[in-house]
Amino acid sequence: MGLFERYLTVWVALGILAGVGLGLLAPAAFLGIAALEIAHVNLVVAVFIWVMIYPMMIQIDWTAVKDVGKKPRGLMLTLVVNWLIKPFTMAALGVLFFQYIFAPWVDPQSASEYIAGMILLGVAPCTAMVFVWSQLVKGDANYTLVQVSVNDLIMVVAFAPIAAFLLGVTNITVPWETLVLSTVLYVVLPLAAGMATRHVLQRRSTHAVADFVAKLKPWSVIGLIATVVLLFGFQAETIVAKPLVIAMIAVPLIVQSYGIFVISYIAAKALSLPHNVAGPACLIGTSNFFELAVAVAISLFGLQSGAALATVVGVLVEVPVMLSLVAIINRTQHWFAPQRA
Repeated sequence: MGLFERYLTVWVALGILAGVGLGLLAPAAFLGIAALEIAHVNLVVAVFIWVMIYPMMIQIDWTAVKDVGKKPRGLMLTLVVNWLIKPFTMAALGVLFFQYIFAPWVDPQSASEYIAGMILLGVAPCTAMVFVWSQLVKGDANYTLVQVSVNDLIMVVAFAPIAAFLLGVTNITVPWETLVLSTVLYVVLPLAAGMATRHVLQRRSTHAVADFVAKLKPWSVIGLIATVVLLFGFQAETIVAKPLVIAMIAVPLIVQSYGIFVISYIAAKALSLPHNVAGPACLIGTSNFFELAVAVAISLFGLQSGAALATVVGVLVEVPVMLSLVAIINRTQHWFAPQRA
């Protein structure tokens, strides 16, 4: 692993502290950045997110999709958890906590926005960071690639309808055109750009893709940290003024993460998956494509909204939770078959 992956928690933590500090010291600057938007899409956030995820998209080998039928069990586990369980449990937990458990301390409008942000996290399964988590648990890299590739194909057509349905169920009005635009901007176009770039590079040499991604990797790190700084800068005053709200949002997100992991891990054991397939399969289902969730929340509800805040809390929660799950998976290797299957 490189310096970035090895000290991921440190970089994210520093980005969070820098964002909150700058947001408090120079709120006018962040207001100016917030005003730079077209069709409810913030241009600066969009650029940073593209810089962050584009190198990841280049790594996706779409020819690997043809090998799906060779090892279907791990892939089926990932897809069932991602698309038939996770979005709906996230919506249910959001409603449970913010319309019932935390209702005495949160006004109805804010509660609806927090639920919306949580739903967007639940409908956005992880894409980019999956490769890092898979590496940390010594996962089958090729199989992880297949899982991510198929998952992204489904996301292109499933993200907007499922998000709109769940947001509608929780009585939140969503402009379809904005949701579709966000899906195109943050899923379809990066995937298409990654595919085109990979195709061109592969025609040059067998190692051209790896060389190009290595050159872009520092920019991907810059994109991640800059996005974190911006997001926490936008929400700095709220974070400092309402730490209890941050804690309340974090509770259902943590419950969701560990709950989905337990479901996935038990299912992986029942399916007799080998450890190098079970580990990544469970982590893909547990983690979120928070870049997409944040961008869509901002596009739909605004930078200062409760929905945007909820997705930002998702960033805050994800890294330490995922690292704890990585530790659990590595300590329970003996539970699973060692052979590849």
